[in-house]
Amino acid sequence: LGVIVGAEGTRANRIEENRVCVSMVQRVINNFGLKPKRLAADTAYGSSKTLKALIDCGIDPHVPVWDKSKRTDGTFSRADFTYDEDRDVYSCPRGNILNPTGNVHEDSLRYLAKTKDCRPCPRKKQCCPNTPFRKVPRDINEDARDHARALTKTKAFKIMSDERKKVEMAFAHMKNIFKLDRLRLRGLSGARDEVLLTATAQNLRKLARYVSRPPPIPVTG
Repeated sequence: LGVIVGAEGTRANRIEENRVCVSMVQRVINNFGLKPKRLAADTAYGSSKTLKALIDCGIDPHVPVWDKSKRTDGTFSRADFTYDEDRDVYSCPRGNILNPTGNVHEDSLRYLAKTKDCRPCPRKKQCCPNTPFRKVPRDINEDARDHARALTKTKAFKIMSDERKKVEMAFAHMKNIFKLDRLRLRGLSGARDEVLLTATAQNLRKLARYVSRPPPIPVTG
């Protein structure tokens, strides 16, 4: 039916939008007893914290992972290193081991290679040309990111991507039909009120359409 069960205006900030996304899902679960099995969104909602929070709620995040680890200078990216979950170590393309430091920096664990392995390595310029040894960060929620990456390869992800177009259509209606292409009330509270009122009007419009639908014509023969 495309009924809107939650709406909230936020600042144009990716971190804030991710926080509100999780809080809205939890609010829907608590208020309406509705527990979605899947959630579809674009890459902006693919942060590790959001993915982890959704998985903890029992929801499969059909969301592309937000990943900026790929390097553009021709040197090895993190994806070129192989992670061994059982040993909790990374292996470089040459097979040398990178061990964890045990310290968390900006929500990531650091894995360090040994200088004695990196210094004589013939591929050092392609790996760590400006440092004596290579460092590889691993997000503390990397397991959640791996789970989301695996979901992108499933048939269900393609179906959810198509279903998400219905949500995008609701945003288009907000702008084109309900004239929410610009906000008229001041401040964040005003924006929240406008978004909530517009969502309510959309639901009432859908309700009127379904209630006023004529009964089906009986088939005789």
